[in-house]
Amino acid sequence: AYVVLAPFVGDLADAMPKGRLMMAMNGVKVVGVLALLAGLNPLLALAVVGVGAAAYAPAKYGLVTELVAPRLLVAANGWIEVTTVCAAVFGAALGGLLISPWLAAAFSAGSAPLVPAAHAAVAAGGAWTPGTLALCLLLALYAAAATLNLGIPDSGARYARQDRRLKAMAAGFWRAQRRLWADDLGALSMAVTTLFWGAAAVLQFAVLRWATEVLGLPLNQGAYLQAAVAVGIVAGAVGAGRWVSLAQAHRVLPLGVLMGVAVPLAAQVGEWWLAVPALLLVGALGGALVVPLNALLQHRGHLLLSAGRSVAVQNFNENASVLLMLGVYAGLLVLQLPVRTLMSGLGLVVGLCMALLWWHRARLRPAAAAAVCATTPPA
Repeated sequence: AYVVLAPFVGDLADAMPKGRLMMAMNGVKVVGVLALLAGLNPLLALAVVGVGAAAYAPAKYGLVTELVAPRLLVAANGWIEVTTVCAAVFGAALGGLLISPWLAAAFSAGSAPLVPAAHAAVAAGGAWTPGTLALCLLLALYAAAATLNLGIPDSGARYARQDRRLKAMAAGFWRAQRRLWADDLGALSMAVTTLFWGAAAVLQFAVLRWATEVLGLPLNQGAYLQAAVAVGIVAGAVGAGRWVSLAQAHRVLPLGVLMGVAVPLAAQVGEWWLAVPALLLVGALGGALVVPLNALLQHRGHLLLSAGRSVAVQNFNENASVLLMLGVYAGLLVLQLPVRTLMSGLGLVVGLCMALLWWHRARLRPAAAAAVCATTPPA
């Protein structure tokens, strides 16, 4: 959804107050969960949720650039990254709890439902199960999120009305792509974030396989190692938000090289108690790298394009990278490549690419470097 809808959701985010759109998209997610409860094919129901998420992101991140001064943008992105990663970790933990064997046993033993009103609502559709409870809690979370959206202030930013024909919107999106990639700082920051999120998606799956095959952990304990990476990202994001300014964003590029080197070293570890600090380090380097460059990308995109469209361009590139790199990962699994070799290769490719980007940054003309904190679009 992020890739396919990217040419259209950016203009949608710029066409109305972003808090109102965020509330509407939480409503779309509610519809997707209700479809799951009603028995719709899960793939179709989750596609509905994906539509809501794809339109939500340009409004959320675009609003930040409208509300926050450039000098505070790195700190704002740091806190967004912290809350997003914490929510993902907490959500995975809650999901694991809701499908845990003891909860399933409690339901099969005929214990009373934890949410009587929801139980009554779904009683006609079949037996109450932990899965039903999970979906009802998800409905409550989306409803709470939509309610919180009511408190989001209107930034007052308004943009020229765009042609609403699909062909014209798609053409405008590709023009925006070319413009952001043609900008020295925009291209640099987008290359880093695109590479980072694609590699992070592969690492998420590789760590699980590494935990079971090399460290001998069961699958649920392997998930704790994923959490270690997430905690490291939180720590790195907090540090970057506190100590790195927008004008210094390019100076974190060496951390990308270190992260690339740290992944192969972590892959050689054979004990879980050594794996945890190694993955914490990988996550911390990644968080400190991506937050300042994400802020720089949002700032340049806001100046060159518009808040919503620039985030849509960013989402397209990052999620296309995720799809591509997961496809390569799946192909390597078919070839039965050892997981240590796979992780080492991933780290070395990331480190090499980051080194090339670091070298490219050193060659940027002074005028481009001075434009980092510009508050008006370049001529």
